[in-house]
Amino acid sequence: MLDFFTIFSKGGIVLWCFQGAGVTESFAGPVNALIRSVILQERSGNNSYTHEALSLKYKLDNEFELIFVVGFQKILTLTYVDKFIDDVQLHFRDRYKNELEQKGPLKLIQNNFEFEDDFKILLRDAEESSKARSHAQMRTFTQSEKSQKTVKSMIETKGGEKVKEQGGKKNKNTKKEAPAAEPVKVDQGKASSSGQKMVENGSHGLTSEEIMQKKREEFFRKRTTVPTEKPTSKSPKPQKPKEKQRRVWDMGGNSTKALDYSGRNGDGSSNDGDQNQEAHIDLGMQLNSMKGDLQSVEYESSEEEEEDEEEEEEEEERVVVREKTKMSSKKSGGFGGMFGMLKGLVGSKSLTREDMESVLDKMRDHLIAKNVAAEISSRLCDSVAKKLEGKVMGTFTTVASTVKQALQGSLVQILQPKRRVDILRDVMDAQSQRRPFVITFCGVNGVGKSTNLAKISFWLIENGFTVLIAACDTFRAGAVEQLRTHQRRLNSLHPPEQHGGRPVVQLYEKGYGKDAAGIAMEAIAYARNQVFDVVLVDTAGRMQDNAPLMTALAKLIAINMPDLVLFVGEALVGNEAVDQLVKFNQALADHSMSEKPRLIDGIVLTKFDTIDDKVGAAISMTYITGQPIVFVGTGQTYNDLRSLNARAVVSALMKA
Repeated sequence: MLDFFTIFSKGGIVLWCFQGAGVTESFAGPVNALIRSVILQERSGNNSYTHEALSLKYKLDNEFELIFVVGFQKILTLTYVDKFIDDVQLHFRDRYKNELEQKGPLKLIQNNFEFEDDFKILLRDAEESSKARSHAQMRTFTQSEKSQKTVKSMIETKGGEKVKEQGGKKNKNTKKEAPAAEPVKVDQGKASSSGQKMVENGSHGLTSEEIMQKKREEFFRKRTTVPTEKPTSKSPKPQKPKEKQRRVWDMGGNSTKALDYSGRNGDGSSNDGDQNQEAHIDLGMQLNSMKGDLQSVEYESSEEEEEDEEEEEEEEERVVVREKTKMSSKKSGGFGGMFGMLKGLVGSKSLTREDMESVLDKMRDHLIAKNVAAEISSRLCDSVAKKLEGKVMGTFTTVASTVKQALQGSLVQILQPKRRVDILRDVMDAQSQRRPFVITFCGVNGVGKSTNLAKISFWLIENGFTVLIAACDTFRAGAVEQLRTHQRRLNSLHPPEQHGGRPVVQLYEKGYGKDAAGIAMEAIAYARNQVFDVVLVDTAGRMQDNAPLMTALAKLIAINMPDLVLFVGEALVGNEAVDQLVKFNQALADHSMSEKPRLIDGIVLTKFDTIDDKVGAAISMTYITGQPIVFVGTGQTYNDLRSLNARAVVSALMKA
């Protein structure tokens, strides 16, 4: 039933392993995938992992730094695996406790761990217990409730139901007949009310001619009476508000023609020398400032360190008070109470889940308040609990400080990418192959895809590359014009005269309502013929629930196979970030035509300057995709583009 079971240390030394009958493949591949994707990435909140056709379950032993892993076919439903892996851990610890306490990898290699007999006994007991629980005997007919009923009782029951139904039908019919008499009562009420009105008007018993004569007399009487004039008091007219006086500037001059600049650039050229000179004067500080790698996001940490020290001191005082109360309740001597208090602070006790529960709850609430998704916060806290459970605390350390340090380490590990995305190096590599480097931007509506595409274009131009922008947003009104404005502005900052007469940025567009995948394909072919270094593909914003647009995006990526697929997301979102990334990746996987679909390769985090220290969206996005944050947008100008500093973000996240 089991394919393999292995026990190894966190240093990578295999202490003991077992392979099932008929299993020829090595378990090194699945176990290495588990280590890379789960254990090293601090995702150990869930103790199961799927690798191809295998389902893996694991357990961490933090006291002896061991990992227990069992693998079996994922089509099987083995209910005894969780209890079985716990039993194996306890038996292995108890049997080789002295050997495991010896520190150092050489001593572990020299020890001989003979565990096969005990393992087979535990496996046999687990399988037999699961079989005993699974079998449930079927009841006989005499044991069922149906056997106790007679035919007569069933007939009487049906007859009684029929009688009730007939009675119910009669009641319904009587209810339907009742409303027939109501209109008569209403008519009588109306007639009586109209009769009362006629009596009140004094026209009861008169003929129609007499009634007409009476109404004429009343009409003429009203016309002949002259209304008395009331003295009208004239109210004073409201004064008009004083008009705002035009301000006259000393250096303003008297003629408005001097302020008219519309005729100075009459040829309509966008790359005129005067315009370039103005661009250099206005934005000269931006040029030549983004060569090489981007600057990282920084945070001030002086206040944070002081607050951290104060929190740790408070926690230590609470532990001291708690230990004092325990000692006083036991009525121990003075020296015994003092040494007991010190014993509580010094690392003499291994951590349990109950010890960390209150601290983890506070940490979970703190992460949610910092804009981390609620589901991700729970997973992170569970991962930290499994990482620390059974671990012996250090000297003079508290539970709160230990949990906080472990959580900080986990967050830094999550934000640091599994692979480094070096776009400048990749573009140079594509240049050597005489092809353009293609980057596709995707995301929901209004997150800043076009704006950050222009920032990345400016960064690439500063590093000496030529850029072709493919306008594949054929849906939103004004999308092409926005990119054309960025192209004109970037060319004014880097005029063609400084680059051999060739514009460093060009826009490839075919208007609106066209197929985005076809435009991207034509743009890449055009860039290859015209020897452009980079192609930036701008796509239309789409919600993750819009199936037709998600299908079109998957088609664009599957046909053109870009070198880099970047998801553009806001730093303002919380739980929504999880839903967006999961559904974007799922759509790309579902609509791909290859066995290994192309998913999101990196993240562009925008509007990072608007969130202060609520940087939790970076954790949520990186945790879900496992991909790095490549760019961070920190403002409105072309210079406001940064790379992510994991430690600075974590320090801001843990700030109280």
